[in-house]
Amino acid sequence: MKVKAILFLALALTVLGAASVTAAPKAITIGLSWNEKSHSLIQAWQDYMKAYSDEVGAKSGITFTWIVNVADSDPSQQASNIEDLINQKVDVIIARPHDAAAIGASITAAHKAGIKFITFDRKSSGVKPDVHVGADSTSQSITTSEAFAAILKGKGIKGKAIELMGDLRDMNAVQRSAGWHKVETAKKQWATVIQVPTEWNPEKFMTGTANALQAHPEANCMFVASDFCFSAVETALKNADRWYPIGNPKHMYIAAQDVNPQGYEAMKDGYIDVATTYDAYFHAMELVKAAVRLASGENLGGKDILVQGRVATPDNVDKLPNMWAKEYKD
Repeated sequence: MKVKAILFLALALTVLGAASVTAAPKAITIGLSWNEKSHSLIQAWQDYMKAYSDEVGAKSGITFTWIVNVADSDPSQQASNIEDLINQKVDVIIARPHDAAAIGASITAAHKAGIKFITFDRKSSGVKPDVHVGADSTSQSITTSEAFAAILKGKGIKGKAIELMGDLRDMNAVQRSAGWHKVETAKKQWATVIQVPTEWNPEKFMTGTANALQAHPEANCMFVASDFCFSAVETALKNADRWYPIGNPKHMYIAAQDVNPQGYEAMKDGYIDVATTYDAYFHAMELVKAAVRLASGENLGGKDILVQGRVATPDNVDKLPNMWAKEYKD
């Protein structure tokens, strides 16, 4: 953990406050089930979670134990991994679901065993957990799309857009697409000419972009549901002679989501016009706070704890504090 991040941890700890943990047990075992761990955002989350729990523990006297497993993008494996956590009698299970519907069976199994359950980043589409912690994906896509509409309007451009969608088993992907189209309808600054499902697969980001450009050479803008594998999009744009920075007449206007390391570099270099951040540190902070509350016996009623992102552009991206993508690389 970098010194800068630790300073943010110490500052944010004051938000938790001693009163929030006075009823907490002296030891909390957390089972953390990742659906996959193929990109650096997940490692950043895990590092921030553990670092923030260390800060909470130092202040409150709680000892945190983390048991972590990874399902390699297999919903059945994730269900098995969560069953292992149940058998180990952890106090709280945290899962980033690979399949929003399938995770419901694991939530039910944990509750039958008397174990609290938190979904993180990706929501369950059926059975409710004790609490969900993540980003406000609807707000994220709307803020990006509204800023993008203003950029196009300022340039006098009517957009013809390629939408690179995420994995529609992930509620974040569904909400991001919905926000994009809500603003499209309201602002009428672009028309989406093609939607490309990617399943969060880098190869499909590349081939999907290439095929969309071939089918719609008139396209002059894109909405990229996540920039975690933006190099795949870059390759397709280069191959189609559509890779030019802001200011070049051949620039492809791009709205994206997250500001992952690849997106951060592309934005700094002037290829992504706008994106709303996925603030890994603040997600992790809220996650640990929720876990302590549940372990203390508090009923959180299945509510959503959602963190809003910040609108980033090439002009301000290096001025935003606590940008995890500056410290982690793919």
